[in-house]
Amino acid sequence: MPHADGAERRDYTGAVYGSLLAASVVVGAGSLGSFPRLELVLLLLGTGAVFWAAHVFALLFSERIMYVPVNGKEIRRACAVEWPIVKAAVPPAVAVAVTPLLGIGPKGAVWLALGVALAGHVGWSTAAVVRAGATGRTVVTAGAANLVLGLLIVVLKVAMTH
Repeated sequence: MPHADGAERRDYTGAVYGSLLAASVVVGAGSLGSFPRLELVLLLLGTGAVFWAAHVFALLFSERIMYVPVNGKEIRRACAVEWPIVKAAVPPAVAVAVTPLLGIGPKGAVWLALGVALAGHVGWSTAAVVRAGATGRTVVTAGAANLVLGLLIVVLKVAMTH
């Protein structure tokens, strides 16, 4: 989406949020015990799609409705803006899907998916700060803060499975 100066605008909010959402889904599903891998893949993608739709709705019909007419162009724009929420669920879903090829069991699949989701979370949040032109110290601080958020999800997983 172009900025006023013609440069491409990138908003990493959906990717940051979506990757942490995916990590939460993995923790929730993984704490229930053994499950088919396909179930986790579908749960990740389905949850991403449902949250994407909720965010599109919220974007279209929140206070924006007072300022921007809701038409086809605005709906397509909102769908595109929020699409990274769904895209963030794809890497952990793929990680789960390939685990049989790697000889990884269901518990390992959960940990791999969680690691991929959290790597995405830290990566996207750090990319957002870099893209915003932050100083090196701010980039490191933001990366560390988002790593802590991810580690809180890991602590939750460990607490739920013991």
